[in-house]
Amino acid sequence: MSDDESVRDLLRRAARPESLPGDLAVDDVPADPLDLLRRWLAEAVDGGVVQPQAMVLSTTSVADDGAPSTRVVLLKDLDDSLWFSTSTLSPKGRDVAADPRVALTFAWSSQGRQVRVTGAAHAGDRAEAEEDFRHRHPETRVAAMVERQSAPVPPRDVVDRRTDELRAELDADPDLVPDDWRVFHVVPTSVEFWQGSTGRDQARVRYDRDGDGWRRGQLWP
Repeated sequence: MSDDESVRDLLRRAARPESLPGDLAVDDVPADPLDLLRRWLAEAVDGGVVQPQAMVLSTTSVADDGAPSTRVVLLKDLDDSLWFSTSTLSPKGRDVAADPRVALTFAWSSQGRQVRVTGAAHAGDRAEAEEDFRHRHPETRVAAMVERQSAPVPPRDVVDRRTDELRAELDADPDLVPDDWRVFHVVPTSVEFWQGSTGRDQARVRYDRDGDGWRRGQLWP
């Protein structure tokens, strides 16, 4: 960026995808939006998208009087809900406990795709939390127990001492899982798919929960 180039000009010359997947039409999508999400996830993985499981989780903030709060988390699994895991003591864990309504957003810019999900998050059972935590790398497990998300970082010597203590605890008990660790399931009430093109055309399909099924329709982008 040169000294005389504005941010607007900089963004105008940003690279765009040379090719994108096919059209998105309401008559061609499955009846269940999670089937389409599975297909798009597979195509993102096969297409080399970096961390396609990364999704923005939006909540209403307990600490800031219900203001919007967002962060990126990783999708851990997908059945009839979308799974993510965290500590119940984290800001997002406290937010969900106070107001389970959440929004999730996937953005795969290299494929010109976006998926938006709204729904309610609820904590899974203890067995799910234990399985999720035990599948993590040992150092990741230590870090999850040492680091209290969004809390001030204590002095380095305190962190090092606590890290050594927890490594020893995990060596003695490899099945150790913190009481505050949970897997959360987001049960969707709406799912929206957006597909761009190399031109100016865009397509958007939205599913809304309708009893035990879904109704779907095409929207202007």
